[in-house]
Amino acid sequence: MCALAGGRFLMGTDDVQGFPQDGEGPIREVDVAPFLIDAHAVSNRAFAEFVGATGYVTEAEQFGWSFVFEGLVAPDNREHTVGSVPSTPWWLAIQGACWRQPEGPGTSIDGRDNHPVIHVSHNDALAYCRWAGKRLPTEAEWEFMARGGLEQKRYPWGDELMPEGQHRCNIWQGEFPTRNTCEDGYMGTCPVDAFPSNGYGIFNVSGNVWEWCADWFGIHHPAPVPADPTGPSGGRGRVMRGGSYLCHHSYCNRYRVAARTGNTPDSSSGNLGFRCALSV
Repeated sequence: MCALAGGRFLMGTDDVQGFPQDGEGPIREVDVAPFLIDAHAVSNRAFAEFVGATGYVTEAEQFGWSFVFEGLVAPDNREHTVGSVPSTPWWLAIQGACWRQPEGPGTSIDGRDNHPVIHVSHNDALAYCRWAGKRLPTEAEWEFMARGGLEQKRYPWGDELMPEGQHRCNIWQGEFPTRNTCEDGYMGTCPVDAFPSNGYGIFNVSGNVWEWCADWFGIHHPAPVPADPTGPSGGRGRVMRGGSYLCHHSYCNRYRVAARTGNTPDSSSGNLGFRCALSV
């Protein structure tokens, strides 16, 4: 884990590339106390240790299915499709998909020990945190961490997506959702420590997998902002931050550090993971 000193920072954005309807703004001063946070998302290896020690069964395993991006579903596994989302037809509900079988029956995490665990719900993440003696980061802590000490920059490394022509995160290249050129080297997830870290030594806060935060999702922010804000007292969804390998500027430009969205606590998919935090 990385020890962050906390302090006051400017949270949120009024960026023209942003999504005001997501509650990204307004820009506001936020005070965050010192805390510890994982340098990278929880890996398959770490989650397997948790499951081995506790016998935990994820919600995707209990439900019997989870969402997989259609481009990662092998032809033989199409027969295991039990549904899809009309507004996002590239998401297929695949019977048997879970953290152990990321793309459905017959697939495995062999060779992906150092990739982020996926198909984990918010409830699954909380169970892991309890076992590890940690917790999920608040949304404010997550954004403070992601910015890496930079003020109001679009990405963890600055305002330019590809400085000096170099890929700095795992996102979609090409035409979404039909053609991914994989110029960054990955079609799906990448190792949790791939690409250079930000100024705080934190890896992959843009792209790769969405990460659960502790807060309930809401689009209105109190003024003045309390120190160490924890979000609304309730809601339908929990906050997710960071974007994923499926994000593309034409569809989901949410790999920016201020971007945010939410999902129900029992939701899982092939591009959703988490990292842990700890109070000091």
